[in-house]
Amino acid sequence: MSLAPFLAELDGLVADAGKAFASAADAAALEAARIEFLGAAKGRLKAVQKGLSTVSKEDKPAAGKRLNEVKAQLEADFEAAKARLASAGPATKTGPQFDPTLPGKPLRVGRLHPLSQTIDELKDIMGRLGFTVADGPEIEDEWHNFEALNIPGEHPARDPLENFYLSVAQGQVESRKSKDEGPDIRRSTFDVRPLLLRSQTSTVQIRVMERQPPPVRITSLGRVYRPDAADATHYPMFHQIEGLLVDRHVTMADLKSVLRMFATSYLGKDVHIRFRPSFFPFTEPSVEADMQWSDRWIEFGGAGMVDPNVLRAVGYDPEEVSGFAFGLGIERLCMRRHGITDIREFYKNDVRFLEQF
Repeated sequence: MSLAPFLAELDGLVADAGKAFASAADAAALEAARIEFLGAAKGRLKAVQKGLSTVSKEDKPAAGKRLNEVKAQLEADFEAAKARLASAGPATKTGPQFDPTLPGKPLRVGRLHPLSQTIDELKDIMGRLGFTVADGPEIEDEWHNFEALNIPGEHPARDPLENFYLSVAQGQVESRKSKDEGPDIRRSTFDVRPLLLRSQTSTVQIRVMERQPPPVRITSLGRVYRPDAADATHYPMFHQIEGLLVDRHVTMADLKSVLRMFATSYLGKDVHIRFRPSFFPFTEPSVEADMQWSDRWIEFGGAGMVDPNVLRAVGYDPEEVSGFAFGLGIERLCMRRHGITDIREFYKNDVRFLEQF
């Protein structure tokens, strides 16, 4: 290629680019023009530059000089157009403008956790059965968590490995020995009763009976804590619903009737419930309640007639009154109703899971 056609092509490129940059009405159009003329891969300047290799050897210095001048001119025209659009401001924008008279977009509102929804519904069911909601502290002493519930000091349920203790007995120990007193006697001059996170909501029934004479008909719902290894059906912190009825002539038939009505009210009339003999220190006789889930039975709580020792501990006369109590796992009820197979899903805070409820 001779020098004249190459220079003519460069002059045409300058003219076309100048018009395109000058006529760009917004940033998008300007960017499209930049890519067309200055694009590193397929820009028109890049295409013309490839023709430099066809120019004769003696004309290449003049052709290269002109090519550099054109490149500088295109870049200057682009920057000038860019400055023009920036100085023009929003008036050059062709997109939709903000209208302050239009209503705003609604905020994304959260919802109750599925366990909170379950607790509210269970309170309503128990209320229809005549039970009043009672509440109690989550940090308890050994009297309300164990002793008043007929769980003696040597019972394995009181083992520190089976509970979350917050403090231990402390005291100054003194030793005294005399001929009259016999062998060495060690005693503490003061004692601090251990505190622990409650392992059952049965502590609430003790607190209620301590201050209220029979008849008593209460339910309590809340968190309980046990150092269980987390798996599909266990978690170290979970929720229980407690029911207590103390009056004259209360029988096991009353307990079974209430539990069946409770289960069918929440899980549906087609749910199958069974009772198995069991043992709990605070009830006698005791049963475990199972519900059928697909092709298997799963325990959802324990129940029984209130042990006479528990009634005596709160000042009731077991010859005059009797009662029943039950404690059910709220997570397992919720899992059964919604087909959830892993209790850990409730505590992952995965929005995709929680949005389903």
